[in-house]
Formats: sequence, structure tokens, C-alpha cells
Amino acid sequence: MKNEQIVLAKRPEGMPGDDIFRFEDIDINTPGDNELLIESVYISVDPYMRGRMNDTKSYAKPFDIDEPLNGHVLGRVVESNADGFKENDVVTGHLSWKKYNTVSADSVSKVASTEVPLHLYLSTLGMTGHTAYGGLLNIGKPQAGETVVVSAASGAVGSVVGQIAKIKGAKVVGIAGGREKVTYLTEELGFDAGVDYKADDFKEQFAAAVPDGVDVYFENVGGTVSDEVFKHLNRFARIPVCGAISSYNSKEDNGPRVQQQLIKSQALMQGFLVAQFEDEAEEASKQLAQWVQEGKIKSEVSIAEGFDKIPEAFRNLFTGDNFGKQIVKVSDSLD
Repeated sequence: MKNEQIVLAKRPEGMPGDDIFRFEDIDINTPGDNELLIESVYISVDPYMRGRMNDTKSYAKPFDIDEPLNGHVLGRVVESNADGFKENDVVTGHLSWKKYNTVSADSVSKVASTEVPLHLYLSTLGMTGHTAYGGLLNIGKPQAGETVVVSAASGAVGSVVGQIAKIKGAKVVGIAGGREKVTYLTEELGFDAGVDYKADDFKEQFAAAVPDGVDVYFENVGGTVSDEVFKHLNRFARIPVCGAISSYNSKEDNGPRVQQQLIKSQALMQGFLVAQFEDEAEEASKQLAQWVQEGKIKSEVSIAEGFDKIPEAFRNLFTGDNFGKQIVKVSDSLD
């Protein structure tokens, strides 16, 4: 077995090019007491990682130069020196971007079932699903008959948000880029309307889709898309702020642009992190799994093949070239 890792070579300015990522050959470490040797099978790439590439104060520690990047990984236990784990167990955890990680058994968890597509543990049944569930239900609090708008609606988080809102009886309008993604929202996921933000008549399309205004806006993108949504906020609208992906690679001053609309609509706008809903994680996991099994939540995934495809897959998050959750498959050992 050969091991390899990806380290942060330097801080990016704008979109991270290939020179930001350095591939290195490294040794495989034998597990010590209470440790596991884990082969990475699927590696998740997520928008929040772009912020961690900057050396700025935030909710998460920045990635260190010349150190491995890290994120959520689904892997296979190759060797166990810990009670409760055996060879070929399937686990998930926050691990380094390596083909093989030797880590404490306390840093990973076994998956609940191998009877579902395993990549779901990095999307609907993992962090992204919990993000959608916690942000929408705790902050958005959609009521039957209300209008819920979701930006980046065909993405990993947004697609789950919209489907949960439908389960709760809301009217759901999704914003996505391109006719294919908009059609997917309405025909596959059951959204009431889809609006293409790339269309020349986006403003007119959106206004027509929300004749009764917007009660909940699940914010994923920021920028000009959100500028338009804010014009249609109803009184006491709720805005869970999950992300602002439109500005992550921007070199411009994206400055405050929403205050007047919030005052006029008396809206609640609250940023959140999935970790704040940790106390309800078990309940969320059970409910999401039930909805998946009942066919009430569907998931689209873009799977890149190969450890060397991680940088390209990461950039796809910001160019819109991915569809749904973006994952990289780095091993066939669980096929």
C-alpha cells in the first residue's frame, strides 16, 4: 500500500488554483493503542473549506501551510488496535486528506447501516443533512402554507432544505443555475417552482414565483441573488444564513447590503453552524433516515473518481459544475 496526502501549499487569492494544493508521498503508520488504520473511500469537499484556507479569524481554525487539509471522510478500517472496531468496518470522521489515516478510534464513528448508498453519510445522512434540518427547523420554522425560498437549491444542503419544507406543508421556491438544475428541482424533488438565476429575466421569474412574498429564506449564496430575494420579504420573515458562496473567492468588498430591507420587513436573520444543534443530532439522524427510506427525500451526488481529482472537485463547488453533493471517490475497496 502507498500513502499520499494533500497539503495547503500557500494561501489562495480568488479561486484556488492547482498551485494551492501539493501532493506528497508519505508513510503509513501502524496503529498504536486504541488506534485505527483507515483507508479513505469517499472524501467530501465543502464550501466552508474555502474560508479555512485564509489566515483570518473565523469559527474554525485556518488550515496551516504545509499541513494536510481535512474534512469529512468515509473510510474502511484496514487494521484495528481498538475495542469495538474490526477490519472492514465502515466509519466516518473528520480526517486529513490522505489515502490512509492512522487515528484514535474516538475520532470516528461506525455508520448505522451499509444497506444504503454509503456516500449518503457525507450528504443527506451526514453534516449537510443535519445542516439543512437544524437551520430550517430551528431558525426558519416553516409553517404550512408559508412560502420558503432556498438559494443554491440543487446543492447538497439546499435540496434537503426544500424537501423538508415540503414535508412541513410549505410552498417551496428553489433558485439554481441553469435549466437542467431548475427542472430537477420541480420534476424530481417536488418543489413548487424553480427559478434560474442565470436567466436574463431572473427578477421577473422570481417575482412571479412568490406572489405572496417570502416567509422563510434559506440563505446559501449572498450577493445579487439575495439582493433580489430581500425585496420580497414578508413581515417577520426568518432567514437562516448557512453560507454566502458567491463571495468566497471574491477580491471585492462585498459590504453590508441588507439592513434597510430587514428593518422594513422586521425580519429575523441569523447565522448558524451545524454544531449548535448537536443536542438533537440523534433525533435528526433518525428522522432524515426515515424520510430517505420513505422516498420523501431524494439526493443527487456528483462523484469525481480519483485522489488526484480533489482540487478540481473542490473548484466545482464555486463554478457550479457539480450537481448536488460533491464527493471524491478515492478507493474501490467497498464496491
